[in-house]
Amino acid sequence: MPLTFAGRRWVRWVSFAARQILGWTLIVAGAIKLPWPEASVQAVRAYQLLPFDLTRPVGYVLPVIEVVIGLMLVAGLFTRIAAWLGVAVMAAFVVGISWVWAHGISIDCGCFGGGGEVENGIAQYPWDIARDIGLMACGVWAGLFPRSPLSADTRLFGDPTDTLKEAELEESTA
Repeated sequence: MPLTFAGRRWVRWVSFAARQILGWTLIVAGAIKLPWPEASVQAVRAYQLLPFDLTRPVGYVLPVIEVVIGLMLVAGLFTRIAAWLGVAVMAAFVVGISWVWAHGISIDCGCFGGGGEVENGIAQYPWDIARDIGLMACGVWAGLFPRSPLSADTRLFGDPTDTLKEAELEESTA
């Protein structure tokens, strides 16, 4: 019985790479903002997308969410859930950047700290969106193929390919 696509070794290593790329990016982005929550609030306000009263809670919580999702991905803990949450966060960032671009608002995205109005932020938007779409792709891959080497999921819940290997062994000896 041949391995499924998801069980192939290279697919599992690509999943490992995808969760590391998205995970470390989220950890760094969130950790940079954690010490200065008011700067994060100002960055959220600069988008002019949310009602003013929501900008403070979002500005305070977003870096924490980024770090938690990132840690889960790097550790490979509840990988499928963490990956799809990472995709949702990246999609929200793409929507936010697209929003300010469509409205002619020139800001630093605040993705890695900073944020707020800048003179030529609009020129950076295509690169910011491309980066976030690439990170979304990492999350989609890890969400579709969550089993990967060096993951807490495998330690906690076992390796699903082990049962395939056992079935192949039984088949070959029968």
